[in-house]
Amino acid sequence: MDTVITVIEVSLGLLLTVGGLLKLTLPYAKYTNMPGVAWSKSFKPEHIRLIGVLEMCGGVGLIVPLFLHSLSMVTPLSAVGIALYMSGAMATHLRRSEYPHMVANLIFFLAPALFVAYGKLVGFAA
Repeated sequence: MDTVITVIEVSLGLLLTVGGLLKLTLPYAKYTNMPGVAWSKSFKPEHIRLIGVLEMCGGVGLIVPLFLHSLSMVTPLSAVGIALYMSGAMATHLRRSEYPHMVANLIFFLAPALFVAYGKLVGFAA
C-alpha cells in the first residue's frame, strides 16, 4: 500500500509542480489563451501567479519529504492543502458551469490528494 501511495504522491506532485510553473512563467495573455484554461480570464494576473505559487508549494510539499524523511509530516499537510485548493477550483468551475473540469479536478487531484493524506496520516497513527 505504501508503494501505491508513493506513486500517487509523486504523480500528483509532478503534475502540480508543472502546472504551477506554467502559471508562474507564462505571460498572462499567453496563459489565458491556452485551451482548457478559460477560467483564468476571470482572475487578475496576480491571482494566477498566486495560484501558481500554491500549486508549486503543494507539489514540492509532496515530493521533498520523500528525500528528507525528517519532513515526513509535511506530506499529509500538503495533501490536505491541495484538497482544499482543488475544492476552490471546483467551486470556480461550478460557478462557470464547467462540469467536465469539475469531474477532472475531482478524479485527478482532489481524490488522490485525500487518499495520500489519509494514507500518510494512518501511517503516522500506526
